[in-house]
This record gives sequence, C-alpha cells and structure tokens, in this order.
Amino acid sequence: MRRSKEISASNYRINERIRHPKVRLIDASGENVGVVTIEEALQAAYDADMDLVEIAPQADPPVCRVIDYGKFMYERTKKEKEAKKAQKTVEIKEIRLRPKTTDHHKGFKVRDARRWLTEGKKVRVRVRFRGRERDYPEIAVSDLNEIAEELADVSVVEQRPSFEGRTMLMVLAPNTGKK
Repeated sequence: MRRSKEISASNYRINERIRHPKVRLIDASGENVGVVTIEEALQAAYDADMDLVEIAPQADPPVCRVIDYGKFMYERTKKEKEAKKAQKTVEIKEIRLRPKTTDHHKGFKVRDARRWLTEGKKVRVRVRFRGRERDYPEIAVSDLNEIAEELADVSVVEQRPSFEGRTMLMVLAPNTGKK
C-alpha cells in the first residue's frame, strides 16, 4: 500500500479557487481591510504580486489574506514539525509473569522494570494464567502488589491489578515527583 505524503496545510484555497462572492480581506501588511468582493481581493493580491489565500473558510464571510503562498506553506510545515518534536511519546514496556514464576526469575524482571521506569517509560506487568491457575487469582494479586511495593520508590501504580481474559494486568508509571 502506497501512502501519499500529504501536508495538512495543502487544503487552503488560493486565488481563483475561492468561491465566495464577498470575503473579509487582510492585506499584505497584516491590516484588516474589511469585507470586499472577491474581484477586489484578487486585484489587491495581484497588485502586491502575491497570492490570495483563504485562511478561515468557516467564517462568515470567509477570511482571506494576501500573502506569498510558498512562504506561507513553508512556515506552516515548519510549525507542524516543531509541534511534532515537542510532543512527548511515552513508551510502554511489558514484563510477563506466571503464578509459578520463581522469586529469582521475578528479580530479573523487576530489575528491568526499575531500569525502564527510571528512563521514564511506563511498565505493564502481566500475569498469564493457564488451566486451573485462573481459579486462584489471589496468587497473582499478591505477586503484583509485591512488585508494586518493590518499585514504589521509582513508580506509581497507574492501573490497579485487573483481569483481562486469561491475564491479570497492572500498569506502573514513572514517579515524576521524585528524581
């Protein structure tokens, strides 16, 4: 499947593509001219050797601005990239256990979870049940509470232990209060 690279700013109507008979015009210097006919607005854009861009099509009448469309698009994509960079993505790591997991093995898993939490990642602790193990959920709850207590200095329980099918889940988030 081929994805086309689309820029969200490309859905602006420019020049002759603007369909409304009257528009609110903002000139090249950024001053509000007022409501004018589309012909007057286009003439102002041609006189300034720039484009007429429909900025707010949902307004009544729509707001159009006399600007250089290429420069406008460049600044728009630049702003979008900056906004994307500023977004904080939280990665969720997972440790999987069974009710019969030994303390020694659990120690390795808890050590990994501690490292991930100090790196700022969330940790999902999953206990999988097989067969009749599901009849004894208190074993898994005690294991999960034990892990939460061990990691209490670096984490906060975001989601208490809960059943989801054949598994019991708990989500730990990094403790932002203490660093």
